[in-house]
Amino acid sequence: MWESICLTLAATAGNNIGKVLQKKGTGILPPLSFKFKVIRAYAVNKSWLIGFLIDISGALLMLRALSLAPVSVIQPVSGCGLAILSIFSHFYLQEVMNVIDWLGITLAGIGTIGVGAGGEEQVASSVSILQLPWLAFFVVILFVLLNGWLRICKRQRREQELMEYEVVEEIIYGLESGILFGMASVISKIGFVFVQQGFSKMLIPLCVSISICCSGTGFYYQTRGLKQGRAIVISTCAAVASIVTGVLAGMLALGERLPSAPVARLSLLLGWLFIMMGVILLVSSTRLMRHLPWPLQNLIPSGADRNFSLRKTGSHRVKDPSPAAVIPATTLHHLLPTPAKEKA
Repeated sequence: MWESICLTLAATAGNNIGKVLQKKGTGILPPLSFKFKVIRAYAVNKSWLIGFLIDISGALLMLRALSLAPVSVIQPVSGCGLAILSIFSHFYLQEVMNVIDWLGITLAGIGTIGVGAGGEEQVASSVSILQLPWLAFFVVILFVLLNGWLRICKRQRREQELMEYEVVEEIIYGLESGILFGMASVISKIGFVFVQQGFSKMLIPLCVSISICCSGTGFYYQTRGLKQGRAIVISTCAAVASIVTGVLAGMLALGERLPSAPVARLSLLLGWLFIMMGVILLVSSTRLMRHLPWPLQNLIPSGADRNFSLRKTGSHRVKDPSPAAVIPATTLHHLLPTPAKEKA
């Protein structure tokens, strides 16, 4: 189990750090297209190329981790990617970390240890083909309800001639993207489980391909929400929805179970809780710092100037939560466009 958790941490670190390096490299590059000159410009850019290779390596490590451990363990641990990204940005990009960031990193680390300690007794997954249509049906119904609610909110906003998103719309976009990111990990895991049960090995690339489609659709919903909505709300909802979806789908569709020992079960549950709390704190640290008493704000560095873009642009924007922190690396989402940032 610990081997799988270490692979997951390495994978999510590779994905997040890889994207930071790719983002840093694109600062002097033209928009990506299929033109030969543009592709060549990306290929010879050292920062972008290294980030791309690290991103791919992270995706492959995540696939390996999913082949060894339950998705209900891997998916929550992958949420620690934002904590690793924050540490990397602090030491490599010289970005300021505030006390809430460090608290979120600590909680995510404690949660990872708890998941590892409680996950020792996880049994091998077993899945029935009859369960999969019910899982797909439930997800479709959930999206129909969410999109219907979203249409109602948009119509009411148009009638009231409001330009900015309502908080309900931001929550819906975050939930939809997070559910798809969580399902992407579950679908990848299904391929490995079927192969273990004696099915054809061709199911692995098939499931990974479907997983990429789920992740791409999740990026679509998240990008739509980030265009006018607040990144803090959308990213938080996506992070929590991704973890909860991975855990519930793993248990209900893949036959994964909680440990039988009370101590191990408590350790696993507290680990899930701490990881989610850590992710939420990391995503919302800048906004939370603004609500601290004024004397504390003067004593504690706010970290409001940190961002994951090039420093030489001279712009000072609030940190943009990396969606890769909640996006499973199994989906190879490095092939998809990076979501738009929230404007300050």
